[in-house]
Amino acid sequence: MKKLFLPILALLMLPFAWSCSSSRLANYTLTEQDAADAIRQLLQFGTQGGVNGNAFDRQNIINTVFPAQVAKVLNTASDLGLSKDLDKFTTTLSTAATASVERSVPVFAGAITGMRLADAISLVKGGGSSATEFLKTQTSSQLLTALRPVMETALAEYKLNTMWDDLTKPLKNTGLGSRLNLDLSNLMAIAVRDAMFRKMAEKEAEIRTNAAARTTPLLQRVFGRSW
Repeated sequence: MKKLFLPILALLMLPFAWSCSSSRLANYTLTEQDAADAIRQLLQFGTQGGVNGNAFDRQNIINTVFPAQVAKVLNTASDLGLSKDLDKFTTTLSTAATASVERSVPVFAGAITGMRLADAISLVKGGGSSATEFLKTQTSSQLLTALRPVMETALAEYKLNTMWDDLTKPLKNTGLGSRLNLDLSNLMAIAVRDAMFRKMAEKEAEIRTNAAARTTPLLQRVFGRSW
């Protein structure tokens, strides 16, 4: 009888426990410090776990990494006899970019920790991906500068510079190359930065709208209700 009574008692206590928890949230007053800490925590979570598997597939690389004029040339590479070179290049660059995402996490973590939050409460109330958009405006150029050494290491490691020179030679011979940014480390840094921003925006939206994604007491307090 006693063994049966205890589980029943536990079930009966659940509504009470939930009521107490809800009451604590209802009585909670959002502070600027909690808002700032929650925004940073939310963004940090967005940097974890890599990016979507197709973020750096062949077509995304061509359309996202390269300027439109370069993408046009690469999309017609078969006419230039460069199909095999393009396949090898995009496959290798995809591997390098994916690896670079993991290596770039400390760069993003530093930017998130160091960003100035003058009105964090407004970002909490902003909804959507307002925190990610704020990070973009605050750190985009600094992130690009910080990411370039990471990209340069990856390019050297995967021997991509030589392949890139071969692919862009037709552009350089036409004179178009002089009017374009063909700096691969810079183009790759932009692609990785933007892929990370997209992932962070997705994670932010999930935390704001899905209670199960709020895995810390701080996120539960700050994003567990409408302000």
